[in-house]
Amino acid sequence: MKVLVTGGAGFIGSHLVDGLLAAGHQVVVLDSLERQVHPDGSWPAYLNPEAEWRQGDVRDPEAVRQALAGVEAVYHLAAVVGVGQSMYEVRRYVAGNCLGAATLLEEVVAVRNRLRKLVVASSMSIYGEGRYLDRAGRPITPPLRSEEQLARHDWNVYGPDGEPATPIPTDEEKLPQPTSVYAVSKRDQEELFLAVGRAYGIPTVALRFFNVYGPRQALTNPYTGVAAIFSARLLAGRPPVVYEDGEQTRDFVHVSDIVQANLLALTRSEADGQALNVGSGRAVTIRTVAETLARVLGRPIAPVLAGQYRAGDIRHCVADLSRARRLLGYEPRVSFEEGMAQLAAWVAEQPPDDRFEEARRALEERQLVR
Repeated sequence: MKVLVTGGAGFIGSHLVDGLLAAGHQVVVLDSLERQVHPDGSWPAYLNPEAEWRQGDVRDPEAVRQALAGVEAVYHLAAVVGVGQSMYEVRRYVAGNCLGAATLLEEVVAVRNRLRKLVVASSMSIYGEGRYLDRAGRPITPPLRSEEQLARHDWNVYGPDGEPATPIPTDEEKLPQPTSVYAVSKRDQEELFLAVGRAYGIPTVALRFFNVYGPRQALTNPYTGVAAIFSARLLAGRPPVVYEDGEQTRDFVHVSDIVQANLLALTRSEADGQALNVGSGRAVTIRTVAETLARVLGRPIAPVLAGQYRAGDIRHCVADLSRARRLLGYEPRVSFEEGMAQLAAWVAEQPPDDRFEEARRALEERQLVR
């Protein structure tokens, strides 16, 4: 097929481009070369030269129209990414993510008769807190932690009985509870794609990516994934800064497994019209990420536990992969330890560019870190 990948010059998009080309597809890349990700505004050296490159914004109907010429499948990965930054650059995030999706979809509808698949990159951030069990082992959906609780440095999540709740894997039936502008915009992207796909009979899948990491992650973007942020700090000889007590858990999934799920969604119809989790299914603490990266990078620098918290942060969220396994045949292949070693090998070849303090000051000035 001829396939369009929006955001195809980015971290995940470029790996997907490689995977699609390796599978024999013809690939068109549409990317705005956002300066926060591509500081010099040029095409990255790692982008596959076998793809057709088009510089343009998904909010530009003409750029989208031209990129869609002859296309039979679309992956929408283009997005403005950054939970903290989204809380004070609200218009930019809503315009980039929601208006971008809407513009793309209007052009998609015009060529719907030849489209065989739409895949949109959603996010685990739409869930807010993940699933939990109460002390009796019953499933519960606790409310978000209150400002008063966090101010006491009480980081736990509690059930209705006042006892600490036990986190369990989060399935797709858990109602979204987005806690940031970014998360709201990703939920909107997902729902827009599924609604338009349903209305026009275009097979559409939303993949809810958990915490993606791996080579090509932008170390220059202080709002990107925590693995890249910690790596940039360590390369610069500085300690990673960990919020709360470092025992909050996330699901870290290697970018090659994200590519695997995307390729399966293209060729299988069982997941059409649905949203699916894509993760590793394993809970890892943020402190463990910092300590593992320090070890594999050969930078024995202990993380700093700041004792602070960020507005909108959650405690635990890990993927239940049952649906992706059943409908796509998806199975994560790269372990956390193996993936972190791969990330370290790539990071070690990059120049240090630690912009964490710049981002932290921006959040503190707006009282989003307390």
